[in-house]
Amino acid sequence: VQLQASGGGVVQAGGSLRLSCAASGRSLSSVDMGWFRQAPGKEREFVAATEWSRGTTLYANSVQGRFTISRDNAKNTVYLHMNRLKPEDTAVYFCGATDRWRSAKFSSKYDYWGQGTLVTVSS
Repeated sequence: VQLQASGGGVVQAGGSLRLSCAASGRSLSSVDMGWFRQAPGKEREFVAATEWSRGTTLYANSVQGRFTISRDNAKNTVYLHMNRLKPEDTAVYFCGATDRWRSAKFSSKYDYWGQGTLVTVSS
């Protein structure tokens, strides 16, 4: 499966962005999907994930209540809605696909990745 992430940009603190992850080559309706981010000099960290079978979602504590992951199976796209953005949210955001929901918080368990989209939050 090929993943294409988009929607990044520059936004002021307190603002909102919506990231998109469009897939080709496989239907996302039967794939668990996640978003991760990587800030300069830091490791890639888990942000959010959605399970395909029950619609279960997981969030990192740092984004809980501000970010929402969703999917549109008709468009074969997964979204990350980011609200009340903070400067510490600045990072390159990656979407990934996995078949191992129990390990959805671990980037090493993802088989496919998008190319990343940069989010910059100014103070």
